[in-house]
Amino acid sequence: MKWTWAGLGVLVAVTGCRQVGRYQRDPNVDDAFVTNVPVIRAPAQDRCAALGKASVRSGCDDALYLASVYTRRLAVGDEVCLEGGYGEEPGAACKARAAVIDTGPNQVKLEVRSARPDSRWFQSEMRHAWYEEGALVDLYLAERGY
Repeated sequence: MKWTWAGLGVLVAVTGCRQVGRYQRDPNVDDAFVTNVPVIRAPAQDRCAALGKASVRSGCDDALYLASVYTRRLAVGDEVCLEGGYGEEPGAACKARAAVIDTGPNQVKLEVRSARPDSRWFQSEMRHAWYEEGALVDLYLAERGY
């Protein structure tokens, strides 16, 4: 009987804490029970497989390999370009810069640090998101026209 009352007390306390005023959770906080950080999934089929036996397939396969190696070697603290040169050092052509803030199995957590006004990432500064490695590889291939 004591455990029932203890469980009910915890439930009331948690429910009461979550509904206080107009509180909105920080979208960058990972929570063990409910996460606010989005996960960007890899496409079901990679772009090179979609090309079939086209003449550009070998170039796409080479780019796929380079993108996979680059993405797997990302470590916490590395800066990446999300638009205008993913896979290269962020330079003058980079429209959106991000930093790797965490890594996991087959995932990289990025924080958008700066974005130009003409970038699709402009409204996403200081936001976090988990990216599957395949999603970043797909970004690399898309920027190279595959």
